[in-house]
Amino acid sequence: MAQGKLSPRQRMINLMYLIFIAMLALNISVEVLSAFGVMNEKLTKANVATTERNLAFMDGLAAKVTEQPAKYQPLLDKAQEVSSLSNDLDTYLENIKNEMMETVKVDDRNNFEVQDKSDYLDQLFFVGDKLKEGGVDFLDKINTYHNGMTAILGSDYPEIKSALDANFSTEKVERIVDGKKVDWLNYNFEGVPLIASKTKLTQMQSDIRTTQNELLSTMLSGQLTSEVSMTNYKAIVVPDKTAFFSGENFKGRVVLGRFDNTLSFDKVIINGKEVDSNVSGQVALDFPAGNVGEQELVGELQFKEGDSIVSIPIESSYAVIPRPNAAVISADKMNVVYRGVVNPMTISIPGVGSVNANAPGLSPAGGGGKYNMNVTTVPGREVTINVSGKLPGGMTVSDSKTFRIKDIPRPTGTIRGEDGNGGAVRMQRQGLEISTVGAALIDFDFDLRLEVTGFSFKVAGQPTVKVSGSKLNSQAIGALKRAKRGGTVQIFDISARIASNSAYKLPRISPVIIELTN
Repeated sequence: MAQGKLSPRQRMINLMYLIFIAMLALNISVEVLSAFGVMNEKLTKANVATTERNLAFMDGLAAKVTEQPAKYQPLLDKAQEVSSLSNDLDTYLENIKNEMMETVKVDDRNNFEVQDKSDYLDQLFFVGDKLKEGGVDFLDKINTYHNGMTAILGSDYPEIKSALDANFSTEKVERIVDGKKVDWLNYNFEGVPLIASKTKLTQMQSDIRTTQNELLSTMLSGQLTSEVSMTNYKAIVVPDKTAFFSGENFKGRVVLGRFDNTLSFDKVIINGKEVDSNVSGQVALDFPAGNVGEQELVGELQFKEGDSIVSIPIESSYAVIPRPNAAVISADKMNVVYRGVVNPMTISIPGVGSVNANAPGLSPAGGGGKYNMNVTTVPGREVTINVSGKLPGGMTVSDSKTFRIKDIPRPTGTIRGEDGNGGAVRMQRQGLEISTVGAALIDFDFDLRLEVTGFSFKVAGQPTVKVSGSKLNSQAIGALKRAKRGGTVQIFDISARIASNSAYKLPRISPVIIELTN
């Protein structure tokens, strides 16, 4: 401002100018707070997608372990270590975020402009120029994750290790404004507005899930790369059927584990004889099956790789069995069929391509001996399946088997997916207000989706509230607000139906007890 004596008009102009600057600074602050809120929401959505990819990876890897445990179990063990470390830190950060938001009024949680205070984390982490227990615990959690991941990475994944160090190192940070080194926790969180701190924690969760995804993908990619060489493959004998009758010809194919229809073998030897048939990466086999019992099939595949000849041994066996005189019937789930659901069945006779099966409620479900059985309206507690088929020689064989009929077991009531495991579900009052009441069939062999249509809600000392649907209505929420801290509420008389079979009447559903934590 100019020096010397100013006129009243000039003083007024200067004052208005100062007010304008202050208003402009305030607007920028508000915009920045809103920008942090929008960024946090975008990061949260991205984290959900990354988490789903990681879960899908783990499911796929677990499936591979069931197929080839020796090859994939070590990889699964390391992936589970990565997931455990990632989940532990992610859950810890999420809990801090939830506790932070408890200090914000419910109506203001989407109003980022009012989330400008730094009190919560300042009081949790710092006391003067020292750290409180909460701050020490926060650093310990991050260091535990960083050290654990570093041990897993070793020297095999330098790029991921570099990103891990950049995102999760808690060493002192050089301040940009004056070049002074300050503690990492103070630099990132001391005096920072709540919405900015929340966004920083969400970014850390994003770094956790991204690191997990990159490491899991890289580990699997390395495993697959090691399998590219042809010397890592074995020849596989694929018979046209699993067993052959005495006097039949064995029919099948020999293929590589990694099938390539552009591959042509230079020489194929089966049981000491050279086989000429060699089309599109597979060898057609057709020779007498031999006598009843276990028969060996040995030989080799020869092909050129570079300037040398590579030989892959063929080592397999097959069983020659007598012609059957009885059917084999099995339930895909167990030796029981349930009312109210479609029970998948597999019905076959060894050596017979097509069979006839009949029983009340039984219907075909495609080829391969697959059937569906619906015994909802079948009276009694048992049902018998009769099966017949013709052998290649024209002889008819038949058999039957009786299955027990059971009702669907009693469902268990749930709140936000938890059943309390025989006790009370502990949750906050605000969480209960928005939670969904559900019903689940614990340890049931069928994956049924149950839809809750209504329930009764009881707070101690308050009248019972009847609720339609699966969420608390306004009357139930009003009763909940009058509940005592640490008190319990009950959800009972839960009504539900099977989404795919609403006509079936489920047994009485067990209630849910909730212990309020605030």
